[in-house]
Amino acid sequence: MWDRLNRLGAQSGDRAISTLFEASDRFESYSVRFDGLVFDYSKTNIDADTRNALIALASEADLAGRRAAMFKGAAINETEGRAVLHTALRNLDGGPVLVDGTDVMPQVHATLDRMETFAEDLRTGRIKGQGGRITDVVNIGIGGSDLGPAMACQALRPYCDGPRVHFVSNVDGAHVHDVLASLDPATTLVIVASKTFTTIETMTNAQTARDWMARKVTDPAAQFAALSTASDKTAEWGIAPDRVFGFADWVGGRYSMWGPIGLSLMIAIGAEGFGQMLRGAQSMDRHFRDADPLHNMPLMLALVGIWHNQVLGHATRAVLPYEQRLLRLPAYLQQLEMESNGKRVSMQGKELGHHSGPVVWGEPGTNGQHAFYQLIHQGTRVIPCEFLVGARGHEPDLAHQHDLLVANCLAQSEALMRGRPLTETRRMMAERGLQGAELDRQAAHRVFPGNRPSTTLLYPLLTPYRLGQIVALYEHRVFAEGVILGINSFDQWGVELGKELALSLAPMVTGAAAAQGKDGSTLGLISELHDMQAEETDA
Repeated sequence: MWDRLNRLGAQSGDRAISTLFEASDRFESYSVRFDGLVFDYSKTNIDADTRNALIALASEADLAGRRAAMFKGAAINETEGRAVLHTALRNLDGGPVLVDGTDVMPQVHATLDRMETFAEDLRTGRIKGQGGRITDVVNIGIGGSDLGPAMACQALRPYCDGPRVHFVSNVDGAHVHDVLASLDPATTLVIVASKTFTTIETMTNAQTARDWMARKVTDPAAQFAALSTASDKTAEWGIAPDRVFGFADWVGGRYSMWGPIGLSLMIAIGAEGFGQMLRGAQSMDRHFRDADPLHNMPLMLALVGIWHNQVLGHATRAVLPYEQRLLRLPAYLQQLEMESNGKRVSMQGKELGHHSGPVVWGEPGTNGQHAFYQLIHQGTRVIPCEFLVGARGHEPDLAHQHDLLVANCLAQSEALMRGRPLTETRRMMAERGLQGAELDRQAAHRVFPGNRPSTTLLYPLLTPYRLGQIVALYEHRVFAEGVILGINSFDQWGVELGKELALSLAPMVTGAAAAQGKDGSTLGLISELHDMQAEETDA
């Protein structure tokens, strides 16, 4: 099927996307609607033959079988021998989910109940700090223990009516310093998010926060909570067992905000709001599991991605939310997609015969329009764009600004597709009085090649429910792409080597060990580093 798709890709090269709209039902036929969401992929060069071939490719890869295995709790993360069951964390109304013959749902619900009790006790003031009611919560984590809840707290700001929530992730001391600088230790709760309670960046920041709190708080451990399965290590820190929330190894870090890793979000928006987010994700889970391919939103999103990246060779995709509160969504999806599908070997350990996941990047509109859209419109590489926009905003008194935002979003996708040909730019320049060589020169600068693909996801209003739908949509998209590519989307060995080398380099950087056994560049940089650190001033 790959060969057929490659032939179709070559045949579509000179075809203008705009010509596909000669069919009056193009939009209706090349968009998917589900539970309030609309996913439009009509502004791509996918036609009926291409779509049929893409769906056949998914069938050939046994996507349906792998999907069923995932939802049933099979160990589809084969390199680590684990089930992949983040969907169980939002299985609020479903039946049993078995892992090795044991139903995991009672434990899932029990943990959720404990989270709700703790969050509501904190929000109502029943849980206090040494200085009284908790006013601020600091979540210390990294990667999946940070990006998900940090993104969601920003996205759901209109629903944040609990203590202020802050996030620390970078081991750079500036991050923890700047977050803690304006807070009162006596009214701050610190959540340490590390499954093993050994993640070096997280535990370094946690110790810094503990030292900061100890300067004012008699018993710092009383104002800590832990999201970890290492109960022995949390006990060594003095964290009470009823403030330790564990999760199973079948929850991957970048898929984990639906459970204990989302505690900071639950504290911010309340248990009811958190539950609505879970229900939105559950809705998308059921849709992905049950909908036929043509009307299956995650699958069609995945197939568009396969078409653009693996077939047409577009190496990046831009995620462009026209929603300021989705500021962190592109960064969240960077990890979700690039850590999941940034692989070079198949499930069988063989070299892939095609590229794996794309580079994912983006920023909110309209800011991006005044930054990198120049390259998207007139650069030499085609960058497929994925727009997201809400029909309404949370500020009814500023509806005119939201209308302008939406107009910009729709205009950008139209401009990418239509472009502006040389004949039109020559006419424009002639109307301005230019002629001859100068007219030709100026006209050339104003040409937009067009025929650049985009998709648009339209949702009514960014609520907890809708955010749950959107994140689950992208999770399942990543899974579907991984199955089609024949890779394991649920391990991340690529993060290991640098971490291992950092441990050996740390004593050389501090001077506790001689700098040796490294390449000339690394040794030279360590030497220069020590020289700079020896200087008392920065000229």
